[in-house]
Amino acid sequence: MNYEVFWGVLIPFIGTAAGAGCVFFMKRKLGLTVQRALTGFAGGVMVAASIWGLIIPATEQSESTGSLSFLPAVIGFWGGILFLLFLDRIIPHLHLNEKKAEGPRSGPAKTTMMVLAVTLHNIPEGMAVGVVYAGYLSGSAEITAGGALALSLGIAIQNFPEGAIVSMPLHAEGKNKGRAFVDGVLSGTVEPMWALLTILMAGLIIPAMPYLLSFAAGAMMYVVVEELIPEMSVGEHSDIGVLMFAAGFTLMMAMDVALG
Repeated sequence: MNYEVFWGVLIPFIGTAAGAGCVFFMKRKLGLTVQRALTGFAGGVMVAASIWGLIIPATEQSESTGSLSFLPAVIGFWGGILFLLFLDRIIPHLHLNEKKAEGPRSGPAKTTMMVLAVTLHNIPEGMAVGVVYAGYLSGSAEITAGGALALSLGIAIQNFPEGAIVSMPLHAEGKNKGRAFVDGVLSGTVEPMWALLTILMAGLIIPAMPYLLSFAAGAMMYVVVEELIPEMSVGEHSDIGVLMFAAGFTLMMAMDVALG
């Protein structure tokens, strides 16, 4: 693995770890407005990354099929949606500000299920980074080093508030700061793991790259629609979530165009 790919895979994890470190110098609990803002921002970044970093390259790689160039993107997108739906059903997890857990009824402790919720969220992000860097390593003209870096940086930026959203509520639930920090960091370890796994898989089946790109996009969009949008819209006066969604979307879009 070359230097660019190594850091590209690691940068999103660093973003999560840095965010988890907020537990050492911020209040015990994030206010609802702050939670909405951070969640909305993360959602905007993920939607823009799905479109510019994944779906558009997937369709560009399928242009040789003519009028059916959309087909791999559609198939892969639905594959990603169904894959996350499957994981959502089999892994017990608890979303932020929710009292009822999802997944199997008999699950682990509440704090553990909060970590599992973010870990589940991070799987498609790791896949997205992995498949883009796999495309870059394959020599795909549609995926440049700058474009891959833009996706990695964008996910790292939205991982920073995610790390805080994990570690700080865990501290508020009674864990000491060190343990809450470690749990926040651990929730992000799934990203480089899935990124590396995807790179290895994609390297063996380069012709499937359009499917893999759109698969990652579908998985990310599932997280946005099923988790982030409801969380940023909860309660009254949720305009801050919408505004931060727009901020995250435009930032990711600008980074992809500028670096790509």
